[in-house]
Amino acid sequence: MSDNKNLLLAAVLSMAVLAGWQYFFIEPKMEAERAVQAEIAAAQEEAAESAIPQVLDSRPNSPADLGDGTLLTGLPRDLALTQTERVQIDTDLVAGSISLTGARIDDLQLHTYRETVDPNSPEIVLFSPANSISPYFAEFGWSAPASAGLKLPTRDTVWTAPAGSSLAANGSVTLTYDNGEGLVFNRTITIDENYMFTVDQNVTNNTGAAVTLYPYGLVSRTGTPEIEGFFILHEGMIGVLGEEEGLVEIDYDEILEDREIKYTANEGWLGITDKYWATVLIPEQGANFDARFSEGPNPRKNVYQTDYLVVDGLTAAPGTSLNHTARLYAGAKVVDMIDAYDEEGIFRFELMIDWGWFYFLTKPLFVGLDYVFGIVGNFGIAILIVTVIIKIFFFPLANRSYEAMSKMKKLQPDMEKLRDQYADDKMKQQQEIMELYKKEKVNPLAGCLPVVIQIPVFFALYKVLFVTIEMRHAPFYGWIQDLSAPDPTTLFNLFGLIPWDPPSLLMVGIWPILMGITMFVQQRMNPAPSDPTQQMIFTWMPLFFVFILASFPAGLVIYWAWNNLLSVLQQGVIMRRQGVPIELFSNLGFEKLFKRSANKDET
Repeated sequence: MSDNKNLLLAAVLSMAVLAGWQYFFIEPKMEAERAVQAEIAAAQEEAAESAIPQVLDSRPNSPADLGDGTLLTGLPRDLALTQTERVQIDTDLVAGSISLTGARIDDLQLHTYRETVDPNSPEIVLFSPANSISPYFAEFGWSAPASAGLKLPTRDTVWTAPAGSSLAANGSVTLTYDNGEGLVFNRTITIDENYMFTVDQNVTNNTGAAVTLYPYGLVSRTGTPEIEGFFILHEGMIGVLGEEEGLVEIDYDEILEDREIKYTANEGWLGITDKYWATVLIPEQGANFDARFSEGPNPRKNVYQTDYLVVDGLTAAPGTSLNHTARLYAGAKVVDMIDAYDEEGIFRFELMIDWGWFYFLTKPLFVGLDYVFGIVGNFGIAILIVTVIIKIFFFPLANRSYEAMSKMKKLQPDMEKLRDQYADDKMKQQQEIMELYKKEKVNPLAGCLPVVIQIPVFFALYKVLFVTIEMRHAPFYGWIQDLSAPDPTTLFNLFGLIPWDPPSLLMVGIWPILMGITMFVQQRMNPAPSDPTQQMIFTWMPLFFVFILASFPAGLVIYWAWNNLLSVLQQGVIMRRQGVPIELFSNLGFEKLFKRSANKDET
């Protein structure tokens, strides 16, 4: 009867959870999606108008919206690149070009990263021209009040470059534009050995009157990219805007709703980040600038833009020139590179990598893994070694925990006697058991300590595997060719023997199964809970974790399995030292199996 009541209660609670999930999560999400789609439809009707307002009085114009409302379809990328004259970019890490129309950096591929683990798969494409299917580019320029009547370079301006010029690592190229009205614009672009562009803008004033200009930089991206959509990782617009604002993270959904978000700062950076790649504008540190994150309507797709405008204008008297230098980071979020630029003076540049709230744990763990990797040359082996180091570090705490569990195992016969003696009085039974714990100085919760210790390490490692590009496509051995991806094998096609691709729910690989086995063995090293319900939960928990962790990065599952194995060995040593018999085979049920087999032989 009691079991039926519990079953009914479980069913009711399950229905309540499902109903609550539907009401509080699914319905609001669907409603928000409908609202977003309605906004997009309304915006498309206004596509002829500028998506981002401009200030026209004594203030300079804001950087213009770069979504071309007349371009309803984009060209294939390769074809789009042939539509304008270009200056080639070629370094060990990147290849691409600068368009002389608009002087945009709008073509960039990453040499050392590919789309899949296949070394012959295409290189990662970061930037694409405005007339391509998925435009993504950076632009720098000058702005001025409309009332000044100055002819400034626009997105359609054709710049000139020395014949045969190109941009190599630590080299430079200078683009020139003469507006024919006394202003000569020079833009010198350099790139270092990594992914950092430096853009030095110079304007010579031959107009006969003083000229005040306001430098700006922008990154424009057309179309919402595919994102992980996982809560531990931010993808979208990002920036660090001074001490006051600090880290700013704006999701694509958020900017679709707000359309425009502004800040003011005098140090920091801003841009757009993906999981492994980022495009970041870095204004001159110390200069006051307006930072803006915005989204504008376009007949094709949403146009996301992040830009800055230096608010303290630069003035050039007749016959003089003015100068402004900014930087652009466009490439992979490599930890060592990012940290080096942070040390060079870019304010909190290290926050480009999403270390999360547990930064104090996550980054040191990565540093340790990366150091060991530099010695052994394999991140999987590095995970195994660092796990051993962590076990040694926490050994005193774990030792006390396992000693407590060993004492509890010794007390099992006495506890069983008390349960039998007070079987009809549960309260008295619990009181007597607690008195026994107190008398023998045993903490029944001490056994939870190894799990509690493991949780922050587990989360930190998960974060490291999930967000750092160093772990991307990092192989282990055998079938594990990417520690940041789930185990690609599955039990449900006999690990590849059956030519069938199961759904993602049934992708339960070899390493998750090994992890489940080690977890089950570890449980059987401990005293079984007295409560039948708890026993059932603990019995099925390893299987539950097998299916849960099957979708997690393989490196994390390998860590968990290895940690469980080390815990079993450690606990076995401590139990033997405490004089507690290790009844693993008995707890696993083998003893009953052997007895049954012996009885059959006797008969």
